[in-house]
Amino acid sequence: MRTTILIADDLSFMRMIEKEILTERGYHVVGEAVDGLDAVEKYKRLRPDVVVMDITMPNMNGLEAMRRILQIDPGARIIMCSALGQQHLIVDAIKAGVKDFIVKPFKPDRMLAAIQKALAAPSEGAGA
Repeated sequence: MRTTILIADDLSFMRMIEKEILTERGYHVVGEAVDGLDAVEKYKRLRPDVVVMDITMPNMNGLEAMRRILQIDPGARIIMCSALGQQHLIVDAIKAGVKDFIVKPFKPDRMLAAIQKALAAPSEGAGA
C-alpha cells in the first residue's frame, strides 16, 4: 500500500510543486489543504500517513493546526515547512512534536528525506 500524504499550504503553486515531487516518487497525495482549519478537517477525514504543512497560513497557522491534529491523533506524523528567518517557529514546532522541518525553498531530496524520517519514527497513536 502506498504512503498517503496530506499537503497543507496556502500557496497553490507550492502545493502543486510538492504534489509533483511526491507523486513522481510513488507517494499518494490524498488531499490538499489551503489553511490550518482545512488541514485539521482533512486530517480527520483522510487520516494520511504523513502531513506536510506550512507554518504561515491564514485562518489558522500551521503550529495551531499541528497541535489540534496531535490532539486528535498523538501518533500523527507531521513535517513543517517554513521560509528562512523563522527559526523561533522551528523550535516551537519541534517542541510540540513535529517529526521534521523543511526550510523553503527546499530541494526535492530534502523533502523526501523528511518523509522517510517521519515514516521511520514510532507512531504513538498507531491504530487509534
